[in-house]
Amino acid sequence: MNKDLTVGKPEKVLWKFCLPLFGSIIFQQLYNIADSFVAGRFIGEDALAAVGNSYEITLIYIAFAFGCNIGCSVIVSQYFGAKKYGKMKTAVYTTLISSAVLCALLMMTGILGSKGLLQLINTPEALMVDSKLYLDIYVWGLPFVFFYNIATGIFSALGDSKTPFIFLAVSSTANIAVDILFVAGFHMGVDGVAWATFLCQGVSCVLAMVVVMRRLQKIHVEGKVKKFSRHVLGRVAVIAIPSILQQSFISIGNIAIQSVINGFGPAVMAGYSAGVKLNNLVITSFTTLGNGVSNYAAQNIGAQKLSRVKDGFKAGVKLVWVLCLPLSLLYFFGGSALLRLFLTEPTELAIHTGVTFLRILAPFYFVVSVKLVGDGILRGAGLMKRFMVATFTDLVLRVVLAFVLAKTVLGATGIWCAWPIGWSVATIITLVFYHTGPWNKQGAEQLN
Repeated sequence: MNKDLTVGKPEKVLWKFCLPLFGSIIFQQLYNIADSFVAGRFIGEDALAAVGNSYEITLIYIAFAFGCNIGCSVIVSQYFGAKKYGKMKTAVYTTLISSAVLCALLMMTGILGSKGLLQLINTPEALMVDSKLYLDIYVWGLPFVFFYNIATGIFSALGDSKTPFIFLAVSSTANIAVDILFVAGFHMGVDGVAWATFLCQGVSCVLAMVVVMRRLQKIHVEGKVKKFSRHVLGRVAVIAIPSILQQSFISIGNIAIQSVINGFGPAVMAGYSAGVKLNNLVITSFTTLGNGVSNYAAQNIGAQKLSRVKDGFKAGVKLVWVLCLPLSLLYFFGGSALLRLFLTEPTELAIHTGVTFLRILAPFYFVVSVKLVGDGILRGAGLMKRFMVATFTDLVLRVVLAFVLAKTVLGATGIWCAWPIGWSVATIITLVFYHTGPWNKQGAEQLN
């Protein structure tokens, strides 16, 4: 069901729209959590380390898919809010065509260069075979990752957050079952984990694309709709490219950090791999809610209802803080139990690593969540330069400090301390940009 986000009480509208998005991202993260859970519990600590090691590289591919999602979603939201349905459909078709070309190029790069990427992050020789096997299978499934992300972006742009939630709930649950079947039942190794994800993502992608195309067909437009437009591609690219760069450089930064972590040995790698999966569940949830705020802001900006944008920011912060409280407490006090879900007979060092990582980061979820809501507003308004400044400040600080602090007496613990510092500084910058944004009366002309 399509939903106009430009009418109704902003807080109620945003909460109803974003809550299914939060549920969706939980199930989305279950794909990766299931992989780590099955690898750690049914294969071993080295398998968990191999999956976690490859995961940092897969995030680069996801960054490109995410950028296509956001670029399409924001522009479609603006056209939908302005009721320019012909241009809205052109934006969808243009994104699909250009994304197919981009995906093909990335697949070629991944197929030819996976081993080089793994060597670049100092993958231990003992983990190389399993890491490469997992990564190679993942690359062949990239079309599913791309087109599923675009489909969910279109649903969100049309104000529908429930349909993607249903798809993800079913497919991620199936992924857990297939993971266990392939590994525990068929006695496959890391390749079983990868193939399970490949199959389940493929099914959800096909179904999502079928439904979204039928949904678009029901929206009537006058005249013939252009299938490709350079002008619309330019508008999508203005949003998509900075988003791709943001996620790509974050992934590259994480790979750089992973290379430092790899120097501390497999036990620290395994503990970090389990801990970072739990952390990414939270951060990706906040990011997804920020994307929902982007759709909300874009629709209202398209309808020239700027006062609703400020109300949306306040409602978004309330929403993420309601989620922050239980998650922060759970990770801070229950981290050890959560980590053991991923590890069979874990070493004391692996558990200590994961627990320390989570306890350092958990209190700062209240800080970074505000940044991600503010980023959503900036992105929905198309203010990508401001968005990029805040994002790169966070990234540069985290990477540089990780290298510097790892060489002090803190060791690996110093790496984890880099996260809250980067988050805090970047949040201040985002808030400054938000409070000087065009939704203020004195800045309204910036959107004209």
